[in-house]
Amino acid sequence: MALNKKALHGVIALAGISAFALTACTGPSGGGSSSAPAAAGPIAYGTTDKVTSLDPAGSYDNGSFMVMNQIYSFLLNSKPGSADPVPDLAESSSFTAPSEYTVKLKSGLKWANGHTLDSKDVKFSFDRQVAINDPAGPASLLTNIESVSAPDATTVVFKLKNANDQTFGQVLSSPAAPIVDDEVFPADKILSDDEIIKANAFYGQYTIDSYKKNELVSFKAFADYKGVLGKPANDAATIKYYASPTNLKLEIQQGAIDVAFRSLSATDVDDLRKDSKVKVLTGPGGEIRYITFNFDTMPFGTKATGADPAKALAVRQAIANLVDRQAIADQVYKGTYLPLYSNVPNGFLGANESFKDAYGDAGKPSLDKAKKVLTDAGINEKVALNLQYNPDHYGGSSGDEYAMVKEQLEKSGLFTVNLQSTEWVTYSKASRADEYPLFQFGWFPDFSDADNYLTPFFPEGGFLKNHYNNATVNDLIGKQLTEADKSKREADIKDVQNALAKDISTLPLLQGAQVAVVGSGVNGVDKTLDPSFKFRLGTVSK
Repeated sequence: MALNKKALHGVIALAGISAFALTACTGPSGGGSSSAPAAAGPIAYGTTDKVTSLDPAGSYDNGSFMVMNQIYSFLLNSKPGSADPVPDLAESSSFTAPSEYTVKLKSGLKWANGHTLDSKDVKFSFDRQVAINDPAGPASLLTNIESVSAPDATTVVFKLKNANDQTFGQVLSSPAAPIVDDEVFPADKILSDDEIIKANAFYGQYTIDSYKKNELVSFKAFADYKGVLGKPANDAATIKYYASPTNLKLEIQQGAIDVAFRSLSATDVDDLRKDSKVKVLTGPGGEIRYITFNFDTMPFGTKATGADPAKALAVRQAIANLVDRQAIADQVYKGTYLPLYSNVPNGFLGANESFKDAYGDAGKPSLDKAKKVLTDAGINEKVALNLQYNPDHYGGSSGDEYAMVKEQLEKSGLFTVNLQSTEWVTYSKASRADEYPLFQFGWFPDFSDADNYLTPFFPEGGFLKNHYNNATVNDLIGKQLTEADKSKREADIKDVQNALAKDISTLPLLQGAQVAVVGSGVNGVDKTLDPSFKFRLGTVSK
């Protein structure tokens, strides 16, 4: 099916189908979602995404989480086709008090290495995330946890700082929540990939059979897995990593792999739609792309030459007035991305268009507004911008995307742009270590709730580490997180977006869909392109 703009609006809207307000998850798990016998494997999956770390405390990126979803389990997870959290390692879960969430585990669970998997592992996993708080990790998702206790082998109690957390079930299925073996992982540091694999510290649909980091991972089905995902539809799978989308495209066309996912260029996807040997599939899209401003090192930033917060804000506002999102969506991404005018994307509760309302001319750029905001701040000369982007993690079109951003800004006569790129392994750390004044980031949501575009990003700088902190914004984010009334929560989420548009910690650019390409005779990929945004190899067969 051709992915025109009208169709993509419908695809994106699907991301909002699930009931996002947390409801108690009670009752047995049902023993898994698949009763089909395992088929012959392996299934070959290809990607340009890179693995940062297999340690859940050491990475917060889609490439790493893709592997983690195959080899670890969660207290709660979602069945393919849904984003609603249900028991996985848990037997039941519920709020037992406004600030207390209790989980009962299945009994008799064992890691692939034979170690006992019980409440000690769960408490250890969450305490460890918080204690390590790695700059590249997902600990920011756990800020509402005050303490975790394990009163017996099958009971875990979470004490929460804020009562009635409407996202806590989703948090327990997020990148911050894979459960790890407390007899293998150290409490205070990241464990290397090789040590994890040597220890066979897995409990998921698969274990890792062999591993060459960012080259090839081989999985085999784990017979003793008793989680909600059930027995995989194949007995083995591989992930092959590619340096460029072009090579990924060629391999799927030639039948060397069965599935290509994250990330092909828009041009490649357009070409593949015309190839009868493959099929292009789409799923609900929560992915966004945006520019992040480092409030310390950007022009006129707190630690920059001529530091002046009013001028720094004017620079951000001028950029917001000049960027032409529609042109980027049309010319670079061929309609596979749409313009994004707020921090919460379309399809999620409370999403608005705060940036469209505040900047430009009804979504189009406005040179007059950009000039005025700079002049009013006392900036009368061209402003030099150092803008960094990543060429591999966010797809091969990133270069074209940021070339257009540079062109749009320089065409105004208000800016000169020094555009640079760095590969992901270095970029992911350097971007959060004050090395880039302005830089590209993308976001692939941890779970399907508007809060996942707010809490991880903005309170006290969030995972962006960009030195942005606004007490009013923090309070608004906290307010929406605990508001049980849906209409009131929706209003709170809109208020957050309006406040963020005034400060411009990040500049939203684009929103996209999930796109996978499959070879002839490959089945089950459509089942995993769901609003959970988790790709499960276990649904795929051929």
